[in-house]
Amino acid sequence: MFERFEKTLEELKDKGLFRSIRYCEPVSPVRFRVEGRVFLNFGSNNYLGLTHHPEVIKASVEAVKKFGTGGGASRLITGSHALYERLEKELAEFKGFPSCLVFSSGYTANIGIISALCSRKSAIFCDKLAHASIIDGALLSRAKFFRFFHNDTNHLEELLKKHKDYEFKLIITEGVFSMDGDIPPLPEILKLAEEYDALVLLDDAHATGVIGDSGRGTLEFFKLRSPRIICMGTLSKALASLGGFVCAEKVIIDYLVNKGRSLIFSTALPPSAVAVGIKALEVIKKEPEYVKRLQKNIKYLRRRLSDKGIKTHEFPTAIFPIIIGDTRKTLEVSEYLAKKGIFAPAIRPPTVPEGTARLRISLSAMHSEEDLDLLADTLEEALSKIS
Repeated sequence: MFERFEKTLEELKDKGLFRSIRYCEPVSPVRFRVEGRVFLNFGSNNYLGLTHHPEVIKASVEAVKKFGTGGGASRLITGSHALYERLEKELAEFKGFPSCLVFSSGYTANIGIISALCSRKSAIFCDKLAHASIIDGALLSRAKFFRFFHNDTNHLEELLKKHKDYEFKLIITEGVFSMDGDIPPLPEILKLAEEYDALVLLDDAHATGVIGDSGRGTLEFFKLRSPRIICMGTLSKALASLGGFVCAEKVIIDYLVNKGRSLIFSTALPPSAVAVGIKALEVIKKEPEYVKRLQKNIKYLRRRLSDKGIKTHEFPTAIFPIIIGDTRKTLEVSEYLAKKGIFAPAIRPPTVPEGTARLRISLSAMHSEEDLDLLADTLEEALSKIS
């Protein structure tokens, strides 16, 4: 009865692709404990370390006391409340848009946005390295789905030109790509959207709180603003909570409220998660040193890795891919670091393309220079031993 599943799992083990859940006890924003051992964490998206900020914790506790522990119903029934209204207003202002809508997760935001906006009469033009939630949303929409080479605007234009007669066209890219840490040529993509009458969905999950002078993300980084851009983001990374959101023109938000199935049929977030999002935004605006400290750490680690001849990209983002290529060697390097008390996850196919297995190192504002020195030294040691 279960032979098919057992066979597949054995095949994954043989290829070094088997996954299992790790149960961790957070000790601080950048350390966790597993079976009595404490690890320095370079695998988290807690970019600003706000999960342990005293004011953020206080906001969560107060929301539980006042509103209870759960959402209780979907947002269109009784799950929305004054905290939601405030969070959406704050997010819209932070991102520079007229309106905002919060979903229960980043995944449900992407599948809800794309499947609502697009139909069989639509064409989606998506970067080849876009997140799985984007791919799933495109498949749910039943739109024609075209993928352009990563960050290649020439290929994007070829596809737009060839398929320009679709009723609705949506270009999808990420503000910071989650596995590569690079940034798209957004100004050029926006020009193509204007020329071919398309909208742009920008997944800013890994850019919010990280890039731009004040951490507002990709649009601030490029100093762009356009009604053609729909900006998606998450509360679960730099904003230290749970949930997804989309900022756009009000007509788009109203449309998603009426057509977004993953919003309509999902229970609302716990009030504590909403309150944490509000407080995290407040901290970012009132205490800009968090963003500045993260950006300083990014520059510092890039310099340390460069000095050691370890290749990575030149983008000002918190994600550092150390591409090794071979899956087993990548696992060995990750395991070597773990023996030294450093957690740097090995990312393997199908999450990344075949032959590009890598360590995905992500930084926090709470990492010290000593933490980054230890990482760089130990990584150099591991790469020299495992070649």
